Amino acid sequence: MHLHEHQTLFVMSFLNIILSPSVLPGANDLHFHDGTSSADIISGDVFFEIVDPLELRYSYRIRPAKDFGATFNESLSFRNALLVPTIPLHSCSDIVNHEDIVGHIALSERGECSFVYKAAKAQQAGARAVIITEFIDKGDDSLDHLIEMVDDKMDLDVNIPAAFLLGRSGATILRTLRKLHRRAAIINLPINMTHVPINKMKQPPWIAW
Repeated sequence: MHLHEHQTLFVMSFLNIILSPSVLPGANDLHFHDGTSSADIISGDVFFEIVDPLELRYSYRIRPAKDFGATFNESLSFRNALLVPTIPLHSCSDIVNHEDIVGHIALSERGECSFVYKAAKAQQAGARAVIITEFIDKGDDSLDHLIEMVDDKMDLDVNIPAAFLLGRSGATILRTLRKLHRRAAIINLPINMTHVPINKMKQPPWIAW
């Protein structure tokens, strides 16, 4: 092989390295970086926004259940819907405040039973969707990471969408609603954030950048 051919191969290899797509830091959590498009990191996640109360008026990222329930899409959207913490919070038994939940979105606590069972109980109570989160710091890193919710093979018929919300957001939402003596927040779900740069999104201030 001639010298100029070696040089050509070297230049092509160098360009391939420079131009190859790389995994962005923070691609699998919420530690976003300025200038990054949300389309680069969402990977199937969706966003909702709280419009009331004002103290919680931010955009929140949730991770839909992997292999059970319906999907969040344009044909299944919620405008000015109520996000209602369930009673009991873990939703592992019959939900007492079903009158507040009928036709709206249940907010349930992780733990005590499977994600699928919680979704089934929310569906039984009349919820059109369920968001599961962490309300209490249990000494692990669950407050800082989105969790994959998978089918537990219990053969429960779940026809509503389910998703996981970052624990810091869930804990703050619940604490704020209790402080304001509110039974629910008003939300829009989903919202299209695909073409919005991360640094332009109104992220909750407790989310690390």
